[in-house]
Order: sequence, then structure tokens, then C-alpha cells
Amino acid sequence: MADISAELRNLIRESRSLPTIPGIITKLSALEANPKSTSQEIARLISSDQILSAKVLRLVNSPFYGFPRRVSTVSNALILLGISVIKSLIISSSIFEMMEKTIIGLWEHSLATAAAANLIASRLELADKEEISTAALLHDIGKVVIKIQLKDDYERLLTACEEKQLLSFEAERMELGTDHAEVGKWLAESWFLPKKLIEPIAFHHDVEKSVTYRTSTAVVHFADILIRARGFGNNREGGELVPQVHPLAVSILHLDTIGIDSLIAELDELLVEVKNFSMDIQEQQKDHV
Repeated sequence: MADISAELRNLIRESRSLPTIPGIITKLSALEANPKSTSQEIARLISSDQILSAKVLRLVNSPFYGFPRRVSTVSNALILLGISVIKSLIISSSIFEMMEKTIIGLWEHSLATAAAANLIASRLELADKEEISTAALLHDIGKVVIKIQLKDDYERLLTACEEKQLLSFEAERMELGTDHAEVGKWLAESWFLPKKLIEPIAFHHDVEKSVTYRTSTAVVHFADILIRARGFGNNREGGELVPQVHPLAVSILHLDTIGIDSLIAELDELLVEVKNFSMDIQEQQKDHV
């Protein structure tokens, strides 16, 4: 098991067989580090790659951000979301393109979890709800890495979940010596994502291990469980069992006062939009085949 875990980590470090980070990220990071850079310069850089900017705007206008008006320019997206979120959407776009085509259940689960996280963060009036939504969008990205790098093991993990009635991370820890949350953390670190995104990815099953961004982690944790409980996006990749809400998350999020029934009712309406968004994307993929 230790060998498999070490192998995965090394593969991520060396970026073998993984979707590559767009070259524009190096230039973007340089602009971000330069205090003299302006948002207009950053927007021009992103817009120079028309395909990439279109993907970013598609995600920005998806239901999990819930902006009342359509965001039509990269400049507006930067103002609304900030460079950290936009950067995260850019470097994850290639992986999500792969998910849209081959892991539909996981893709839809990720979209819906992001929508639920945004809704919860809004209820709690958290200031950084867009970043929390982005962390929720990426929370299961480690599953994609496992599927790409360990195809035979991945199928065995799915079978173990079904036959032994295990949660996905339980089967992963048993068979691989690690789990998708930790693998997602390694990938996020290799991409130099900010810690405010890394912690919820790394600890969405272990809220108590989060230190600096525990509230954000608790939101992603609860959003993930809510979507599993609604049965949205579930197939073999999505997982069927529903984890228990961690008591610490209950306390942090004040779930006894948040109005769960009305939250679920609002979420169910939002999931219709998420499903329509996913179906539109799938139709676009067919048109390009």
C-alpha cells in the first residue's frame, strides 16, 4: 500500500500522464507576483487564449456561482471572483473536460457540490463564498488522478465499495494507503493553489484536521454529504453511500439554526439548473465529436 501511495505522489510531482497545466499559468503567476500589474493586464492575458477564456466564462456562468446576470468578459469575472479563483478554474479546466466526457457522475456531483456550498455559504453570510464554491468544485479531483493513474486499482475500488458497503475514501485507504482527498491535496499543491482552496480539498472528510480554513472545509464537507443524500450525480464513480455529518461541522455551521428544510428545498430547485447545465455541456461535447 505504501508503494502505491508513494507512486501516486511521485507521478503527480513529475506530472506524468496528467492533464498539463496550460502554459499561460506561468505568465499569469508572474503578473500576479508583480505588484505593478493591473487587472486589465491579467484579463488581456487570459483573453488572448480564446478557447481557455471561453471555458473559464462557461464555469463562471454555471449555477454553482449563481450570479444574477451573465458574466460576459474575463475582466468582469476577475472583479467578481478574484485572480485566485480564476487561476484555479484555468488550471483545472483540462481535467474537467476529461470528466465531462468520461466520468459524468463525478462531474455532476462536483458541480452540484459547488452549488450546495455556495448556497450554504450564502446562508451563513460568509465573505468568501466564491472561493468556497471553487474548493467544492475541486473537492473530488483526486478521484480523477486515481482513475487516470491506477485504472485497474480504480475498478477494484469501485467493486470493493459495492461489495463491502464502504465509502470511497474508506476503500481507498484500505487498498491504496491513501485516499482521493490526500491525492487531491498533492495535486493542488503541485499547482500552487492557495491554502484556502487546498484545505477544504484535503480535509473534506476529516474536518477536524483543518486548521486555518475550518469553516470553509466544514461547508464543503456538508455540501458533499447533502448532494450524496439527494442522490444527485450518483453512479459507480459518484459513490452510493452517504457519510455521517461530522459533529464538528454541525457545531461550526450551526446546522441546528440554519433552516435545513428550507435549504434543501432551495437546493432541489438549484439542482434542476445544475442538471440542465450538465446536459448542455454533454450535448456540446457530442456536437464536437
